[in-house]
Amino acid sequence: MSDWAVVFLGIIAAATLVTSILQVVVLLTAGQLLRRMGRFVDLIEQEAKPVIDQLHSISRDASKAAALATLQVERVDRLFGMLTVRVEETLGTVQTAVLKPAREVSALMAGLRAALEILRDLRRRKRGPEDEDTLFI
Repeated sequence: MSDWAVVFLGIIAAATLVTSILQVVVLLTAGQLLRRMGRFVDLIEQEAKPVIDQLHSISRDASKAAALATLQVERVDRLFGMLTVRVEETLGTVQTAVLKPAREVSALMAGLRAALEILRDLRRRKRGPEDEDTLFI
């Protein structure tokens, strides 16, 4: 072999050795980075766990409050429904108690008016037609 071939073969061997060393360094660095990222994730989980637990507690409390509010709204709705029915019943009773006697009184007054009208007609008839003519001028 020629001297140049040996030199180039040596250069290739040295480049391969440097590439292998760089790959080993990159793999070791990547391993260290992964371990550090794992510790970081563990730390975040430890720090975030109380916050997440607190958020769960808040959401449970909010859910209970919403359920209670819904229950209260339903109670108020039933209360107003019952109140409406009772007011309508009361108004019906008042109308029956007031309007029925008022109608009866109105009918009685109409009967009295009719009776008075009949009495006036009887008086006019008793006077006779000449009485009416003398009044007419």
